[in-house]
Amino acid sequence: MSAHTPPPGPVTADDVLHVTHAAADLLTTALDLDWRVPAGTLDWDCWETIEHVADDLFAYAGQLGPRRPPLDGHVPFGFERRRPDGPALTIYGDPKYGNAGLVQVLEASGAFLAAMVRATPAHVRAHHIFGAADPEGFAAMGVVETLVHLRDVAAGLGLDWRPDADLCARVRHRLFPDAPTDTEPWPTLLWATGRGELPGRERRDRWRWHGAPAAERQPDPEA
Repeated sequence: MSAHTPPPGPVTADDVLHVTHAAADLLTTALDLDWRVPAGTLDWDCWETIEHVADDLFAYAGQLGPRRPPLDGHVPFGFERRRPDGPALTIYGDPKYGNAGLVQVLEASGAFLAAMVRATPAHVRAHHIFGAADPEGFAAMGVVETLVHLRDVAAGLGLDWRPDADLCARVRHRLFPDAPTDTEPWPTLLWATGRGELPGRERRDRWRWHGAPAAERQPDPEA
């Protein structure tokens, strides 16, 4: 980004809805497939990965819910791991409702987060392990979780997932200040989350985002 190029705009509640709706639309084209196949290179299957996304969206909404959001930990919803190598979750889909039911769970969780982002004043902060975040930060986290994990699911199911470049650029700007800005946004976001390579840059085997607003970010102790 040159000195004369304005930074990308904010990440909003509408973006949360946009990405979850796009994910749901893509998944709806694959309802007759087996979602218990591996999700790309993850240790989870596609069903578990979609549950994980729904769980993250719900959890980010939950962090913004209390009148005095926690700054030192998570809102203590119960959670469990249903198999040793599976994700630890609060939100699970009921298998008897099939793949279509899990898509509804995903969309509902996205709607919860979008509603909380809209309802929560911009000055509010809540705990996240990667920095106390404002509502925009939680919106961006929900978007990036959906973007990259739907890529994992799409790889497992043989689907074509092509996110909006402008949305990827805004999420990159909000959460990954160390990411290059002279490369295409979607490949850069995959690189930033350890899922791809960029010319002249090593593939990341460890990564994090920065949830706090730019003016409040703390130095990365592992940088």
